[in-house]
Parts: sequence; C-alpha cells; structure tokens
Amino acid sequence: MGVRLDYRVCMKDNTFVNHPPEVAVPADNRPLVAPIYQSVKFSFGDSKETLRNLRGERAGFFYSRNSNPTLRQLELTLARMQGRDECLLVGSGVATIAATLLSLCKQGDHILAFIESYGPTRYIVQHLLAKYGVAHTLLSIQDLAGIERVLGETPTRLVIFESPTNPVTKIADVEHLTSHARRANCLTVMDNTFAGFHNHGRYDIDVFVHSLTKFASGHGDVMGGAIIANSKLIAAMRKDVVSMGPTLDPHAAFLIQRGVRTYFLRYERQCANAQAVSRFLDDHPRIKRVFYPGLESHPQHALAKSQMQDFGSVVSFELDGGYEVGNRFAEALQFFSMTSSVGSTESLVMPPQLLGGQEYTAAQREASLISGGTVRLSVGIEDAADLIADLTQALDKAFV
Repeated sequence: MGVRLDYRVCMKDNTFVNHPPEVAVPADNRPLVAPIYQSVKFSFGDSKETLRNLRGERAGFFYSRNSNPTLRQLELTLARMQGRDECLLVGSGVATIAATLLSLCKQGDHILAFIESYGPTRYIVQHLLAKYGVAHTLLSIQDLAGIERVLGETPTRLVIFESPTNPVTKIADVEHLTSHARRANCLTVMDNTFAGFHNHGRYDIDVFVHSLTKFASGHGDVMGGAIIANSKLIAAMRKDVVSMGPTLDPHAAFLIQRGVRTYFLRYERQCANAQAVSRFLDDHPRIKRVFYPGLESHPQHALAKSQMQDFGSVVSFELDGGYEVGNRFAEALQFFSMTSSVGSTESLVMPPQLLGGQEYTAAQREASLISGGTVRLSVGIEDAADLIADLTQALDKAFV
C-alpha cells in the first residue's frame, strides 16, 4: 500500500482558511474560564453517533439552536442557583414568558394572572394568547379570596405571577398561591426576576422565569432570559421552545456567566443601599409613601421577611405634586440615569410618565397603586451616602 498523504499539505490557501488547524487543549491543562463556543454547528464525523446524539442516547452537541456548551454551563449554573435541575435559555426576559405560556397552554385553557404583573406579561395573556383561544382572569395579587374563588370554580391551566411586583413591590403570598394551585391541579409560573435566583426556590413552584438582562448580567450590556424547572417539565417544553427559535447567543451566555460570578456581591450591596435609600425617603416630608418591603411600614413587610432572604434593590415611592414634580425630580438626579430596566451596577430612575399602565381601567389603576406621582428607583452599588445626597438635591429642585 502507498503512503496516505495529508490532504491539508496540498490544499490551496482559499481552502485552508476554511479548514484551519485544530488546537487541542490537553485534558490536564484546562482553561480557568470556559471558552465561548461561538459555533452554530458541531460534528461527530460519524452518522451513527450523530443520530445517537439527536435521539438523546449520547452526550454532545449538534446545532446551537438546540444546545451549545457555553449555554449549557450557564443553564446548569442558574438551575442550581434557583434550586431546580434544568433550564432553558432564550434571548430576553419577555421571551421566557411568551415561550413558557405558548408551550404550556392550548386553545380552551384558562390562565389566572394579575393586575400588578409586568406590562408585557399582561399583553401576552390578554392579547397574544387570547387570539388563540386562551381565556384569562385578571385579579389583584392581594385578592386572596378571589384567587381561591377562581381556582375553585374555573378549571385553570396555570397561574402566572411575580413577587415583588413591578413597580410598587407588592408581595405575593407564595404559599397561598401554590397550595391553592396544587389543589386545583394547575401549574404555577413565577417571574422571579426582582427577587433573584436565591429566593423562593423552597416553594412548590413549577416554572421560574427570569430576565437575565437584570441581576444575572448586572451590567446593562447584554440581554437574555431563563426558564427554570424540573427536568421532566423542561423536557416536555424543550421542543416547543427550541422550535420557536429564541435561543440565546453563545457570546451573550458567556457575558451573563461572567456577570453571575459577582451576582451575590452585587445583590448584597444593592439591597443594603436600597434599605438606606428607602429609610431616607420614608422620613422625607414631601414623600407621601414609600414602597419597599424592607421597611417595617410596608404593609407586607412580615410576609416578605418570611419568604425572602432580603428585600431587593427596587424602591418606589409617591411624590406630592404628580407628573410635573416627578419629572422635575427625575431630571435633576445626577447618579440615577433615567431609563428602563433594573439590576445594573448603576442606579436608575423611572419617572411617572414612563411607568406605563395607561391600558388599566380606573379600578385596575386604583388596585395597582400607580399614581401620577409614582417614581421607581433601581438602586445600584454606588456609595449610599452619595445616592442619598443626590436624592436630597433632586427633591429640593422638584419642589421649587
């Protein structure tokens, strides 16, 4: 037999650049930070092994819309943090809500949702799913009797809720919700973004959804979302979610994994700052009321304390004077940037005009507690004294 030539020696440059040399890292020479697998496709070089992988009979990767090593590391990290064993990653927090509801619901189903829920959640329930024959009931998260009545009288596929709520930090009675949902044989879906991965995992919640854009990333430079549940439920949802195509990009997953390294340090500092800011605001004569569950004056402080390890970094409050004063206050701030989102290292503010809720009926707006003077702060990791000094000067300017 003749000697077999390495085809790479003979190939032309325009072929070579598309088939570059492989660099293998020895098994005992691992990188401290996992690399970004910025590849859509993976190859076994063997059709039999490829088919075994596609049937779930062996480990490995084939197409990044289905799975990718960089995403898989983040999935396992987040599932562990939330106290579950499986996770699906998607491109945004809203995508987690849409993908979860579309996967779990069908025509003729009924959903229980809440007035205080995130605006896009309400839109998906009230408009998108309604187009496909999914009915809903909208209550206040504090209407415990109403929750019992609806779950007792109406066959319900799932309950979707959040706690603390956005923007006025109402606290859901998680034990009440989950116990009544279980008796009614319906699923529970919790948007746990504001509370974080280290909270609520001990409760009987079927699906957690998170916007990774917020506390997981922590730096306001990448978007993503996580659907977290037990492996059986994720397996049932996986094909639907993957077929919708909202898969997170590997580079985004890498940045979020990097952000998670400082998650607990950031969250601890943000909560401490939020506590200090809320106490300052609670004592200010021009503030009508402050919404922060860490304050003893919060009507659900005891419930929050019993359910959560901490109270979050979102502080909302109601100013005397309505929209005009709220706008002057927000524009006068120096360390709080006027923009959406929460959970970044820098502090943020949303004045009344930007908090939404225009689609509420009069009764729903009253139940939401959002008024013309409501302002939402997302407190960052800056020095608390600097933040309080900034709030002081902005309040002085707001009431000139």
